[in-house]
Amino acid sequence: MGSEVFVHPQALNESSQVGAGTRIWAFAHVMKGAVVGEKCNIGDHAFIETGAVVGNGVIIKNGVGVWEGVTLEDAVFVGPFAVFTNDRFPRSRHNPHAVARYKDDSWLEHTTIRKGASLGANSTIMCGVTVGQYAMVAANAFVREDVPDFALVAGLPGRVIGYVCACGLKLPSTGALRCSGCGAEYESAGKGLRMK
Repeated sequence: MGSEVFVHPQALNESSQVGAGTRIWAFAHVMKGAVVGEKCNIGDHAFIETGAVVGNGVIIKNGVGVWEGVTLEDAVFVGPFAVFTNDRFPRSRHNPHAVARYKDDSWLEHTTIRKGASLGANSTIMCGVTVGQYAMVAANAFVREDVPDFALVAGLPGRVIGYVCACGLKLPSTGALRCSGCGAEYESAGKGLRMK
């Protein structure tokens, strides 16, 4: 880790794998063994656990915990107090009935947030889920299933309610899939979209 990484005096960075230009703000904690890319911004009271992988240009807002098994690809945005999990049936490792379950990492469920996706404030992402490229999860949504590329998901449970452009604007629900802001055009690709 070079001098081009900013760590606030009241933050704790134990990782040697933090990329140039990354800023770690007050009361954030990056554990040893966590991987954080270049030009990231890790907000106050965020926690990045050993085994978490954060790509380049990721924005992690205040109060977010990124746990082992969670991968945030490049240019992901994670809104304030968004929630990740990594164990579908959590128990204390000191529970005598659960000790055998935690003898290895078979309990761990991996979650991936693909390039350019955005997660709204207070959204909850169930472990084992993949959120597609440039997808957008609305504030307070509960995501329990995979999200297609460019999909807009909202609600409890989260459902696809439309599609968004890579620039972030909502795409029209009828007619040509052309962004009114940047002019990018899209076409159907499986359950999601792809840029033409």
